[in-house]
Amino acid sequence: MSLVKVSRPSASEGISPRTAKYWYHRYSLFSRYDDGIKMDEEGWFSVTPEDIAVRHAERSGTGTVIDCFSGVGGNAIQFARRCYHVVAIDIDPQKVELAFNNAKIYGVEDYIDFIVGDFFQLAPFLKGDVVFLSPPWGGPTYSTIDTFTLDLLKPKDGYSMFQVAQKITHNIIMFLPRNVDLNQVEELSWLSSPPLNLEIEDNYVESYLKGITAYFGDIAWRSPT
Repeated sequence: MSLVKVSRPSASEGISPRTAKYWYHRYSLFSRYDDGIKMDEEGWFSVTPEDIAVRHAERSGTGTVIDCFSGVGGNAIQFARRCYHVVAIDIDPQKVELAFNNAKIYGVEDYIDFIVGDFFQLAPFLKGDVVFLSPPWGGPTYSTIDTFTLDLLKPKDGYSMFQVAQKITHNIIMFLPRNVDLNQVEELSWLSSPPLNLEIEDNYVESYLKGITAYFGDIAWRSPT
């Protein structure tokens, strides 16, 4: 009788009991995980699944993308693989270090400017063609809320965040929880005069709804409703 070796997560991979379940889906987060990808505990439940990050990048065009809450680099890597230039910002130095490591695995580190800092303080000095907003959703407990409202986003509410992003460009991508209040998302398009075009997209991984993406401005395929 042959024995089958079962892989299990280890503490050295940034795994805790709270995040162990995400480890079993590691290849949906980073297809090149085994090549040296590194994550901290928060990264396991906050990084955008790779297929969705690829989709975001396909829609972003070929200009400069500002990734305002870049975390361990899932989105920044895919933007860099398809765009000319990426500015990846995170307030946590450890996450920036992890993101740089992960970008090297994919060979795109030279196309990304990694910045340790507060997006809201840096925003007045930033220039870009697309702003990508994937702010913290408050941890895994977001899914226990019936309707996720924009004021639950961190570190500021979604309205404030969107207004800051608008001062950089009207082309904005927001990746949000699957249970987000879509009426509030639509309201964001009316913060500009005239209202911004808006497209809302459901994002699935293996037939499971993981989140929704809102595209604003010229990168949206539909007119405002």
